[in-house]
Amino acid sequence: MTSDQDLVVETVRDILGGFEPFVLTADRRWDAGLWAALASAGLTGVGLPEDRGGSGGELADAVAIVRVLAAGAGAVPVAEQLLVAGPALLAADLELPSPEEPLTFAIADAVTVHPVDNGDGPGRFTVNGTVTDVAWAGVAAHVVVLAPAPAGLDGAFLALIDASQLEATDAFNLAGEPRGSLVLDQAPASGALLHARQADELRARFALARAVQLAAALEQVLTWTVRYAGEREQFGRPLGKFQAIQMELAEMAGEVTAVTALTDAAVHALERGADDVVLAAAAAKVRAGAAVEVVARLAHQVHGAIGFTQEHKLHHLTRRLWSWRDEAGSDLAWSRVLATGLLADGPDGLWPALTRVV
Repeated sequence: MTSDQDLVVETVRDILGGFEPFVLTADRRWDAGLWAALASAGLTGVGLPEDRGGSGGELADAVAIVRVLAAGAGAVPVAEQLLVAGPALLAADLELPSPEEPLTFAIADAVTVHPVDNGDGPGRFTVNGTVTDVAWAGVAAHVVVLAPAPAGLDGAFLALIDASQLEATDAFNLAGEPRGSLVLDQAPASGALLHARQADELRARFALARAVQLAAALEQVLTWTVRYAGEREQFGRPLGKFQAIQMELAEMAGEVTAVTALTDAAVHALERGADDVVLAAAAAKVRAGAAVEVVARLAHQVHGAIGFTQEHKLHHLTRRLWSWRDEAGSDLAWSRVLATGLLADGPDGLWPALTRVV
């Protein structure tokens, strides 16, 4: 990290230190206090240009913020805002809402978009249908929706919708994070048409955002487990002195290292605008998903019964790991994308594709 990124990370950690993780419920869907503190420090606009209403900075700065918050189980929609929805609006030349207002992203294949002419100029539309599995539904003030293009047009459509007046259903992932549905009935929206490639890259951004969160949470779970194994004594010596435990910790470390390497590679591909960013993101998401089962299982095994209690901190991350693994596209879906891309140039192109992407 650069010195600027170090400063950003330390600032986020200092803020996060004042907000302990808690069990999310239908009555307390997110950490509004943490969001307010981050927004007050300008951290909810990092990576978004100042001339468009953001706080400036690079993609790497935004990724660093997301990693710290994921490792700390911060219940705020920063990953969606900084890594997916915000950049999507900028790329489509749409107006960016105030970064102080929570912004989220959703993929909606079952909604319809219709252009309207009400004298407000071009780029006005209405959206109909139900958007399901919306991250932070009922919390986010605005939602960016990737939808099918209006009838007769090719590609996809990106719509910005004011969600503050929309009622969200009470649905949550395993970690308790809101994942409800929004019913759109002639909902007004601003929007823009995207080419198929742009839509694919936006889906890949979403998957990469989850991979970044998974990588950070996996690293933190490993750190906690190594520390616990060094402190907890059994039969007169620390758990970490037993060969069986050492082997489990080594297996966890191997999984975490692989996920971190592929996630970092995908972020770098996105930074430089590489042609293979979709495949790089797919590789990161698939590898992160595969690591969840191993790391979460071994972490709870090493911690023993205490790791399964509500009072222990471990569940704040392992429940998020199991949830994030299945979001923004399943392992199976992204495995198919990855395999199709790697085989696109035929047998002779497989090895060069592998070395380029993974």
